[in-house]
This record gives sequence, C-alpha cells and structure tokens, in this order.
Amino acid sequence: MEALIVSVRAAEWRAQPYMNQSRKDPRNRWLGALALILALILWYWYAVFIVQNSFLLPSPYDVLLAFISLVKKGILLTDITTSFVHFGIGLGMALLIGIPIGIAMGWSRKFDAFLDPVVELLRPIPPLAWIPFAIIWFGFTSLSAGFVIFIGAVFPILINTYSGFRSVPRIYVEAGKMLGCTRSADLIRFIAFPSALPSVAAGIRIATGVGWMCLVAAELFGVSNSGLGMNLWHYYDLHQMDVVVVYMILLGLIGLAIDMIFRYWIDRHFLKWRTGEVA
Repeated sequence: MEALIVSVRAAEWRAQPYMNQSRKDPRNRWLGALALILALILWYWYAVFIVQNSFLLPSPYDVLLAFISLVKKGILLTDITTSFVHFGIGLGMALLIGIPIGIAMGWSRKFDAFLDPVVELLRPIPPLAWIPFAIIWFGFTSLSAGFVIFIGAVFPILINTYSGFRSVPRIYVEAGKMLGCTRSADLIRFIAFPSALPSVAAGIRIATGVGWMCLVAAELFGVSNSGLGMNLWHYYDLHQMDVVVVYMILLGLIGLAIDMIFRYWIDRHFLKWRTGEVA
C-alpha cells in the first residue's frame, strides 16, 4: 500500500509544471519590497499634498501615530484575540461540514444527485444575508459571528473537495483494487484523498480568505464588546479615520500571515512530494 501511494504521488508530481526555481529567486522579494515602499510614498504624497484632509484620507504618519496610541491603550491584543475566536469557530465548522460532504458528493454519484440541488441553491446566497438568522438563532454571541464566517467559508471547501475527488484518475482506483484495497473507506483514505489533497488545500486556502473577509460584517452587529471588525466601525462612528485605517491594515496583515502560514504548513507536511522534497 505504501508503494502504491508513493507511485501515485510521483506520477502527479511529474505532471506538475516546474515553477519552484522562479518562486525562490531572491530578487522577486526585493521587487515586492520596492512595490510597498513606492505605495507608501504615493499614499503620503496624495494624502498630504492633494487631499489635504485627514478625515478623507489619513497620511501614513497619522496612521502610525494612531497605531502607537492603540498599543499604549492595550486594546489591540484583546481585539485580535476576540476576532480569532470568531474566525476559529466559523472556519472549524466549515472544515467539519464542508470536507465530509465534499468527499461524499465527489465519491458517490447518488450523494451528488441527492445533495447537489440543495448546495447549488444555498451557495449563491451572500453570507451577509444570513445575519438576521444568525441573530435569531444564536443571539448576540460569538456563535453568531462564527456562523456568518462559516457560511462564507464552507462552500469553497465543499466545492474544491468535491472537484478534487471527481478528478481522481480512474486508473489509480483500479490499481488500488488490484493491490487489495477493495473497501471504499480504504480507497478514499489511501488513493482518493492523497490525490485530491492539492484541491482540498486550495479550497481551504480560499475559505480562510473569504471567512476572514466576512469577519468585519460578522462583528458589525455587536456580538461582543471587542474585535477588529467591531472597533473598525466604532471608530468610524467617532470619525477617527486614522484609527480605522490602522484596523484595515491589521486585517490585511493578519489575513496575509494566515495565508502564508497555511501555505507553508501544507507544503511542508503534505505536499512536499509535489516539489520533489520527499526526504
């Protein structure tokens, strides 16, 4: 069985385009840093010399002062912790529900025919449209925010898992049966899931981004007294736009960090065979 898994992974690795050398080129990192520096310079010039109104567009210096003030008050850590709780609830539920349903629909045509109409009916509904029911069902609690994030995250996971299992080459399944892997549970565990893992990982990555974007709306209706999204709107009501920009940048940076950590962890522990790093 182990030999079969290795052969499946080797075959898929050979079919992938070889792009690793260009991605690891250190010159590309300097280009990214240069783009950020130019963006900051343009932002400062436009805010100070063109707009000349810190309410309409705070300058980077105003934002830096606001950030220092928030750090001294000690509220940022509480906001970040609260937002991570909401995000963890939503993403955790999405993983627990999206992956099993995606596997069932991708592996069994009967499950696919049975569940596809319901999934396709619910999938186009925007996550924000579920906010009234989140309040009615869970009240003003962290579960309400988690539910809205769950709605945004579950369908990318489900659809990508389904697509990954639908795309498993039939020859892999037949080879597994010939080598004694006859039960559906064993075929899913040893054949289908390793083959579909890149697609599943892509779905989770998309879901983390969508769920994190839903965070602001999820916290908007007052599920707690803290949180990045909640305080973003709170300081907007106070017309402190420099603080609003601080929270916007924090949301972007944390979302970027989550994505980078997830990609590193997945590539390091599950997809090393795609780059030839099998040791």
